[in-house]
Amino acid sequence: MTDKAPSIDLTAWLQTPPGHHLLAWEQAQVDAAVTDLFGFHALQLGLPELNGLQTNRMPHRWLAGRDLLCDFDALPFESASLDLVLLPHALELAPDAHALLREVERVLRPEGRLIVFGLNPASLWGLRQNLGRLKRRGEPYLPRDGDFIGYWRLRDWLKLLSFDVEAARFGIYRPPLRSEAWLQRWRWVDGIGSRWWPVLGAVYFIQAVKRVHGMRMIGLAKNSRAAAKKAPAVALNNHHKKE
Repeated sequence: MTDKAPSIDLTAWLQTPPGHHLLAWEQAQVDAAVTDLFGFHALQLGLPELNGLQTNRMPHRWLAGRDLLCDFDALPFESASLDLVLLPHALELAPDAHALLREVERVLRPEGRLIVFGLNPASLWGLRQNLGRLKRRGEPYLPRDGDFIGYWRLRDWLKLLSFDVEAARFGIYRPPLRSEAWLQRWRWVDGIGSRWWPVLGAVYFIQAVKRVHGMRMIGLAKNSRAAAKKAPAVALNNHHKKE
């Protein structure tokens, strides 16, 4: 008999009932967020189960790992060349979350957008996960790999890199249950949770904009098309382009 705790990766966990609910919530948030974000180049790092760019109309869109093979902390893009970067749980699973965030800041152009999804350690789901780690027995409720980054901690990191948070939301307040039937019975908690304890949702969404303080924005719109033509030399498996 062993005291070693079992593990579950994110891909497998997303096939469970709570994983389905989280993915559905995130898909709804990102679909609404990226619809009216304009530019030329958009990149999603990680979580191919989330179609984060399906409602976006930028002509060049990549999903790292499927359309683009690269190391997340050494992206094959020129500095200030991307208009939008999505990080769905990529920071949690990165070997060095700080390095990844600095690299994203490098490749985003001024006024470029960053969208982050993260599991909230200050939630019922996070509490159950932490208790499971302390006991070191039983099946974990959430994926064991990675380091869950608190919402306020991440906001501090973004501020240090001159990102301004434009929007933030939390979701999924129902208890950490495994069966679909029980999750449905407790769905009413989502409504009161968002009203009475909004920062305790199981997952959070952050949309931030890269600021370059003291830089005059006049002329950026005119020059953005020229910058788009300087798309970095990068080997692509499949380049998504709007017809």
